Amino acid sequence: MHYFLLIFAVLGSFFLVLRTKPKHQENIKLLLAFSGAFLLALTFFELIPEVYQAKSPKINSVFILLGILLQVFLEFFSKGAEHGHMHLELPENRFPLVLFISLSLHALVEGVPISEENTIIYGILVHKIPVAVILSVFLVNSKLKRRLTLLFILLFALMTPLGSYLATENSTIAALKTPLTAVAIGVFLHISTVILFESAKAHAFDLKKLLVVILGFGIAYFI
Repeated sequence: MHYFLLIFAVLGSFFLVLRTKPKHQENIKLLLAFSGAFLLALTFFELIPEVYQAKSPKINSVFILLGILLQVFLEFFSKGAEHGHMHLELPENRFPLVLFISLSLHALVEGVPISEENTIIYGILVHKIPVAVILSVFLVNSKLKRRLTLLFILLFALMTPLGSYLATENSTIAALKTPLTAVAIGVFLHISTVILFESAKAHAFDLKKLLVVILGFGIAYFI
């Protein structure tokens, strides 16, 4: 079921963009701020305690830092697409392979910590919706052919479920679940904090964004 939800979050956002062609992004920015706060809180409530219950907490801290560095590295190629900022121009009618690989690696890592024992999937779902909307708007408005845009979105939608499936069903990856979850924590910490600061004008919160962030923290605490 969670595989379907992850795929639907991306594809549903894409087809919503095709149908409505949104031009005003203030509501999307509020949703993005909520998603950053929600994901950050769930990372602290669910994943960090899980990782630090395992052996070698200092080693796991190293993997968290590696996750932060991995995300910084990926953003050299994605130009910030993972947190809703698109700072690149696509070549006409050519599949954006570098952008796809960087976003796919990010999405694969996102899928690793998902399990029936935690609620991080809700944070990932809420994170994916505004990012998928912004990515879809960018792709639709680019010079990319529609069939390449559809292919990009479809493959991207499959990446997080694939990461979750491999972490569950592949014995080699499952044996590395704790350090890989620590890497995912680093990715989530970087993404969510960047979202919180970049979603605010001049890196300062207005009242609406502050209330949205508090709401995100509160809901994450009670689910």
